[in-house]
Amino acid sequence: MLNALSIRDVVLIEALDLDFGQGLGVLTGETGAGKSILLDALGLALGARGETSLVRQGTAQAVVTASFDPPAIGTPVAGLLELNGIDFDPGEPLLIRRIVKADGGSRAFINDSPASATLLRDLSGHLVEIHGQHDDRGLLNPRGHRALLDAFGRIDTIPVALAHRAMHAAQTALDEARAELDAAARDREWLDHAVAELTTLAAEPGEEEILATRRQGMQRGEKIAGDLQAIADLLDGSEGGLARLRQAARVLDRIAGDHEALGEALAAVDRAISDGALAQEKVDAAAFALAFDPAQLEADETRLFELRAVARKHRVQPDDLAALTQELTEKLERIESGDAGIAALERALAAAKSDYNGQADLLTKARTDAAARLDAAVKGELAPLKLDAARFRTVVAPLGEDNWGASGKDRVEFEISTNPGAPFAPLIKIASGGELSRFILAMKVSLAEQGGAATMIFDEIDRGVGGAVASAIGERLARLAESTQLLVVTHSPQVAARGQHHLLIAKSHDGTVTRTGVRTLDEAERQEEIARMLSGATVTDEARAQAARLLEAA
Repeated sequence: MLNALSIRDVVLIEALDLDFGQGLGVLTGETGAGKSILLDALGLALGARGETSLVRQGTAQAVVTASFDPPAIGTPVAGLLELNGIDFDPGEPLLIRRIVKADGGSRAFINDSPASATLLRDLSGHLVEIHGQHDDRGLLNPRGHRALLDAFGRIDTIPVALAHRAMHAAQTALDEARAELDAAARDREWLDHAVAELTTLAAEPGEEEILATRRQGMQRGEKIAGDLQAIADLLDGSEGGLARLRQAARVLDRIAGDHEALGEALAAVDRAISDGALAQEKVDAAAFALAFDPAQLEADETRLFELRAVARKHRVQPDDLAALTQELTEKLERIESGDAGIAALERALAAAKSDYNGQADLLTKARTDAAARLDAAVKGELAPLKLDAARFRTVVAPLGEDNWGASGKDRVEFEISTNPGAPFAPLIKIASGGELSRFILAMKVSLAEQGGAATMIFDEIDRGVGGAVASAIGERLARLAESTQLLVVTHSPQVAARGQHHLLIAKSHDGTVTRTGVRTLDEAERQEEIARMLSGATVTDEARAQAARLLEAA
């Protein structure tokens, strides 16, 4: 139920904090005092449109915070919160906060988590039912009848909504797979050629760099081959430097003992022979590494140019050709196995449809059972409201398959017959305005009595009636409040006298600013307020006595 309502800067309300209790609470006040502002503020927390006109003049924003009982696990409220990823604690109050900016735009929060106004509206049907001055148009509009019947029957529609979401997702997955398969099939000829070409090429990551490096080495080797051979001849030829050094070493070896300097000369020649041999070894190694093989060079160049050409053709780098081969091969395999994938998705869709139909059929049965109970409940309310001859029925009929959705497969409409033998017709066909108001009241009392939200608000539902009918209204509202929280905005003293809590809404003016305030009345103040409602601007002793009698009878 609604535990508290905090309002800041909404129209004429500067700051207001209200606590609400169980049972019947009545809100009264003179015409124009601002009773509708209170309901407009609560409406913001329940997802109503955030009009900038609701922001108090001269302030930057309006803020409304509503506190409700903690949502119990397994309830529709908990289900909606879980479905939308909103964290909640079953032991903590549910807080809904709405902010409307004076310069346009609004924000909503549930337990400090950002939320959409749409989610607030979805939750509102399970938290608060507001039956207002213009709410009869909702009852006259068949589009709202299904939701009213679901609320009356305490019918949980979330399983059907989830099944419909799953069915829609399965249909989307199948449609996308078919579209992908069709597109791929159109490219099948190109794909076959590309996979064959790439598979034959068998490119490997890093292959281009290896080929380019080797090609560059052979090209350089071709240019310096003559120089390398000339060096080899000069170093190690028959008339080369090393040969002559070795000859000199042999001669010096024979005569080195004749003089100390000759021994030193022999050592120097030996070192020259060693360094020359090392130089020859390095030249031979370079010649081997840079060996020019025309056939190999041609083969490497052919392979390198082929890799680069195919890479350009497919708009990738040569090193990415191996990955592209794998990607296109897998795509071709998916096409070849596409029928099997489509079949699996078709089976998934069939299962989802079966689940949806099963859940929707259960929902239809629940609605049919609830319709019978609603018909009986409304029938019991008609006689005390002087509608003895009227009849009421709830029609639950199937929708066309194109109109099936998250709310099931049913069309629900309330119909009435006001005279014996007259055919049933939609509510809007009632001719008498007074008769219509009483019939709507009977329906609202019946709808509220059997289920729906934990908090119900009636905004001037008793307008246009008085006397015994007003007393009957008050009695019924008091009876409803025995099992739920009920708030009533009323101008009827008979209804006000039934309240367990009485709030007075009044407007004040300090010469420059007009404000609307709300205060709780004690017993003496209640009597005076009801007397005012009976007599008008001038409260008489007779009115006070009548007010006392009404309070005592209540």
